[in-house]
Amino acid sequence: MALADVESFLAAFASAAEPVEVNFRWRPQLKDSSDELVLEAAVNGHAGALMTHNIRDFQSAARLFDLRVLLPRELLKELEHE
Repeated sequence: MALADVESFLAAFASAAEPVEVNFRWRPQLKDSSDELVLEAAVNGHAGALMTHNIRDFQSAARLFDLRVLLPRELLKELEHE
């Protein structure tokens, strides 16, 4: 993949992203403290789902916040059926 392709993808991704203001910190909820920011962004941003390869670390907190945790391949399958 060429650098220009990566830059184009990142620019498109950034233009579709919505900033999330963190009004409340939910820490600590997770075993891995580096994952806390991801969880806080999802909860404060009212995300319907969190896509990660790290499902096991997010499962317990996801139940508390009624947040679906999906593998990327699961999300892609859902999008195919829409």
